Amino acid sequence: MSFLDQLQKRRTIYNIGRQVSFADAELESLIKNAVRQSPSAFNSQSSRVVILFNQSHEKFWTLVLEALQKLVPADAFAATQQRIQGFIDGYGTVLFYEDQDVVKQLQQNFAQYAENFPVWSEHSTAIAQFAVWLALEDQGLGASLQHYNPIVDEAAAEAFGIPAQWKLRAQLVFGSVEAPAAEKTYIDDAVRFKTFN
Repeated sequence: MSFLDQLQKRRTIYNIGRQVSFADAELESLIKNAVRQSPSAFNSQSSRVVILFNQSHEKFWTLVLEALQKLVPADAFAATQQRIQGFIDGYGTVLFYEDQDVVKQLQQNFAQYAENFPVWSEHSTAIAQFAVWLALEDQGLGASLQHYNPIVDEAAAEAFGIPAQWKLRAQLVFGSVEAPAAEKTYIDDAVRFKTFN
């Protein structure tokens, strides 16, 4: 399959399960390698990843649910609880962090680019997220990228011993594909692209 075919095949899968034939160690190796091979500005390698399986996976999403219960009106909480249960029903979660000490060091070392390093750090994490997502999809697994930061940051840091300088950027929940994604639509190319000769 070509890379462009893989891009087209990768979709947000919300209905995921635990029918996964890979060992946790195989998935861990796959995720680590995808992050390791992801480019970063100045080869900063600022991305940090926490991989959660089993009770740790469930614990993270329970922490998210507890945080949301404090924010979501009671009459709307059932729908929120159902959505989070869908994530709990998955097989695992990858938490993507950016090490702010790396960013600060680069700002000191290359002062002329200082204001750009936080932006380039966001590029690094986005590339790492996408690489992991594609790698999981390539193995037949489904995933969806979530952003429950910053509401869960403090609780997750305490639960999993996350260093203070790591900043949570996204959560990729994954598992077996239990139902396909809905059809994807695209905006008109004339709105999105310009080509000049």
